[in-house]
Amino acid sequence: MRTLLRTATLLAAFAALPAWAQTNVQNAWIRATVPQQKATGMFARITSAAGGRLVAASSPVAGLVEIHEMKMDGNMMRMRAMPALELPAGKTVMLEPGGYHLMLLELKQPLEPGASVPVTLVVEEAGGKRANIVVSAPVRPLDAGAPGGAHGAMKH
Repeated sequence: MRTLLRTATLLAAFAALPAWAQTNVQNAWIRATVPQQKATGMFARITSAAGGRLVAASSPVAGLVEIHEMKMDGNMMRMRAMPALELPAGKTVMLEPGGYHLMLLELKQPLEPGASVPVTLVVEEAGGKRANIVVSAPVRPLDAGAPGGAHGAMKH
C-alpha cells in the first residue's frame, strides 16, 4: 500500500509539471556527401505545441549550421540563409529538399550512408525561453529525397 501511494504521488507530481518537450523533431536525416564535399542538408519534421522559432543549430561534424530556405525567384531556384524559422503552434513545419532545411557547412569529414550525426537545434519557445533539442540524424544516400536533381545546383 505504501509503495502504491508513493507511485501515485510521483505520477501526480509528473503530471503537474509543464510538458518537457514543447517542440518535437521527427524523421530527421542528413544527405550523404562525397570526398571533399564541404556542405550538406539536414531534413526533418518539427512540431511545436505552443509555437516558437528555430533560431540556431550546431553539430560536431560541421563548423557552421545555418537555417536555409529554397524558393523560386522567377525561373531560378534560390537558396538563402534565414535568421530564424517560425514554428506555428500545433503545426508541423517540414524541413525538406527544395524547401526549408538546415545546411551543415564546413564539414570536418565525409558523411557516409548508415552513419548517425548528432545535431542540436535551438528553439525559442513561446515566452522567449530557449530549449536545446538534440537529435541523432541518420545519413541517407546522396539521391535520397532529391527533388528533380542535386542540391548543389542552387544559388545562395
